[in-house]
Amino acid sequence: MEIPELVDVLRREGGLLAATADRTPPDTPVPTCPEWRLRDLVLHTGRVHRWATALVRDALTAPIDAEGTAAVWGQEPSDADLVAWFREGHRSLLAALDGAPADLACWSFLPAPSPLAFWARRQAHETAVHRVDAESAAGTGPSPVDPAFAADGLDELLNGFLVRPRTKLRSADTRTLLVSPTDRPESWLATIGPDPLRVEPGPGPADCTVTGPAQELYLLLWNRRPVDGIGVTGDRSLLELWRSSAQIRWS
Repeated sequence: MEIPELVDVLRREGGLLAATADRTPPDTPVPTCPEWRLRDLVLHTGRVHRWATALVRDALTAPIDAEGTAAVWGQEPSDADLVAWFREGHRSLLAALDGAPADLACWSFLPAPSPLAFWARRQAHETAVHRVDAESAAGTGPSPVDPAFAADGLDELLNGFLVRPRTKLRSADTRTLLVSPTDRPESWLATIGPDPLRVEPGPGPADCTVTGPAQELYLLLWNRRPVDGIGVTGDRSLLELWRSSAQIRWS
C-alpha cells in the first residue's frame, strides 16, 4: 500500500479506537489481551504513537533509550483525561507522518521501501490491531478491515516480524502453513521448523492450509480471533503452535 493510504487508515483506526474507549469504562477487561484493562491498552497505544512521532518528527537515526522514552511518554494521564491524551498523541503522529519528507532518514526495525513507509505501515497496523482489542473490551464485533490493508498486515507479520532470528515460532519437525485469502490474490507459504520462519510468496503443497477473507486471516494470525469459522485443512496443530508461539516484539 502507498504511504498516503496507510496514513488514512491510521487516521481512521485511531479515531475508532478513541471513540470506543470514550464509551467504555477504563477498567474493563480486554478479552484479546487478558493481562490488560482498557486503560492499559489505551496507554500502550498512546505511548507507541508518541514514541513513533519523536522518531519521525526529529529524524532520529537510533532507537530512543529508556530515559528518552520516558520523556517522550510524558506524565501518565488520569482516567478522566485518558481519551483526550490518546487523541492528542494520535494527531501528533498523523501530523509527523503527513509533514515528513519522502526521503526521511530515521531509525526503523523492519525491512521497508523507506523509513517513512515503514512507520506509516507499522503504526497503521499497531493501531488497527489495538482498535480490535478495544472493541473486544466494549463487547462489539470488530469493525471491517479493507482486504488490501488486511493482506498488507499479513505480509508485515509473516515477512517482517516472524522471519527474524529471535522469533519463538519454531517446530522440532519442519512443517508448512499456507495462508490463502479468498478475496485477495496474495498467498504465503510459511515453513516452520527448528530455524527461523521461512516465507515464500504464492501457493504450494502445505501440511496445513488456512483460507478465508483477508480480514479474518489478519485477525487470526495476529491472535485476535478464534479458529472457528476459518477454513482449515490438514494439520490443525500448526495453528495451536502459532497461537502459543507467534509473539510480536519490536526488538
